[in-house]
Amino acid sequence: MSLSNAEFEALISDAGKQIVGDIQWAEDEDHSPCLCFRAEVRSGAGWPMFINGNFNPLIPRTSFHIIHRQHGRIYGLDHGQDHRNPDGNLIGEKHKHRWKESHRDREAYVPPDITAPPSDPVSVWTQFCSEARIVHQGTLAAPPPIQPDLVL
Repeated sequence: MSLSNAEFEALISDAGKQIVGDIQWAEDEDHSPCLCFRAEVRSGAGWPMFINGNFNPLIPRTSFHIIHRQHGRIYGLDHGQDHRNPDGNLIGEKHKHRWKESHRDREAYVPPDITAPPSDPVSVWTQFCSEARIVHQGTLAAPPPIQPDLVL
């Protein structure tokens, strides 16, 4: 059974969502230049979800996605990558996905609340958490500096 619009609205407006602890970036297991993390999201309502974070310092591109364990991505921010909606309209490089029963997470819009550049994932994270009503009791570490390729 699909997540209803009413259930999604209750989840996203729940101000009791929290992440406890510091978050560190890890290298992508596919050996790409991306850094990533996964953080569990707790809530008094018991929503089964976590957040995946992704940062590519070479483009730069930052993404944060709320993943519902039964329904997949239900909310997310992509910053530094274009998106085309199901109706064919091209949305800019900064866009959010918001669950709707009709399109699931495939429809996006340009968010006015994200003002930090994609090259600053820590500031983008702060803005994303604020808008998604997630309290992070900890810090998101700054990504490590890019290591130049070694010449052999």
